[in-house]
Amino acid sequence: MQMTDLIAKKRDGGTLTTEEIEFIIQGYTAGTIPDYQMSALCMAIVFQGMNDRETLDMTMAMMHSGETLDLSPIQGIKGDKHSTGGVGDKTSLILCPMVAACGVKIAKMSGRGLGHTGGTIDKLESFPGFVTGISEERFFENVNRIGIAIAGQTANLVPADKKLYALRDVTGTVPSIPLIVSSIMSKKLASGADVIVLDVKCGSGAFMKTEEQARELARGLTRVGRLAGRKVCAVITDMDEPLGYAVGNAIEVKEAISVLRGETKGELLELCLALGSCILTESGIAESDSQAREMLQETIAMGSALKKLAELVEGQYGDPAAVYDTSLLPAAPVTIEVESEQAGYVRHIEAEQVGLVSMHLGGGRATKESTIDLSVGLELHKKVADHVEAGESLATIYAPNEQKAAEAAALLRRCYTFSDTPVEKPKFIKDIIR
Repeated sequence: MQMTDLIAKKRDGGTLTTEEIEFIIQGYTAGTIPDYQMSALCMAIVFQGMNDRETLDMTMAMMHSGETLDLSPIQGIKGDKHSTGGVGDKTSLILCPMVAACGVKIAKMSGRGLGHTGGTIDKLESFPGFVTGISEERFFENVNRIGIAIAGQTANLVPADKKLYALRDVTGTVPSIPLIVSSIMSKKLASGADVIVLDVKCGSGAFMKTEEQARELARGLTRVGRLAGRKVCAVITDMDEPLGYAVGNAIEVKEAISVLRGETKGELLELCLALGSCILTESGIAESDSQAREMLQETIAMGSALKKLAELVEGQYGDPAAVYDTSLLPAAPVTIEVESEQAGYVRHIEAEQVGLVSMHLGGGRATKESTIDLSVGLELHKKVADHVEAGESLATIYAPNEQKAAEAAALLRRCYTFSDTPVEKPKFIKDIIR
């Protein structure tokens, strides 16, 4: 096989065979296919697309490019969740303990954040002493014993995706549904779960800006997952404003704990109930969404989900006392209120820009080498459709110093737009794809 022939074949609208796709992924991972040829192929895929069989073949070839996680030592049904990203997304900290408290084993590999906020791993490290790089033996032991473990991804898990995504990021070839699907699903399949639920975001703060794009991606993800023999469903959710009220790391952990305590309701809880219902019904633990929701809500009412979070923290060498006393979490030295300069109804909050405010404070990474300040971030007090008076607080800023706090306040005010008349709250959960 010649890579030049395969590039031309896809450029002209041809369909690549399973053997050709395996040749491409193996060669690129090994370094025998250079970046410039792989970049040309990716651009051809952007314009010509791939069918379901090609996308599945690419997903499986990428999955087998390195190690896969064999979860057979874990007893019972293993569940996993993936989000396409967003601002204020602390869903895993709530959902995973709830589902684990219902009897589904959560053996989750998560990554660090690169961009405006930290990832799940960064947020968990807000707990004093928490270790994400636990041994495989400890990982399996914790899942079997307490039902949950969340660890950092191993370096050899789907190396083809790491290399290919870095190339796509600098060659304008990220926006391709088949390439996005194979990137996401290769990692999820390599992680070994039986049941996978996908939170596909759409809106100004998401990669998929429109509901139509998000639905196309959700359908592609679920099709490939089921063709690979896994139980998969996707929930399409709104990201035209931040999820919940907190944006940061320790601040988001506090909000997640507030939800698990039953103190905070709203869209964040609703999302976790929708995602959790998919996992419980697909696992066969619940016969219907309504029964699943009741089971999940009971884990909050009875305190079993909060206890499960404490067990997760303790099982990975963290201090479980911080689950019950959030004053033990990192706290920023400077706190200021961001007062509204006008009265009206909140018409829109630019979610991505809010995330960049947190990054400006030190809550995110500009590069892989950046160090995150776990204590900083912001807490919104007004969201879309809320009424606000002039001088009323839009948000609280948690900053490392006075200068950063003042700069962040000015940036955050620009994220808000107002209306003189009442604003209708957009539908949060757009659709569920099974």
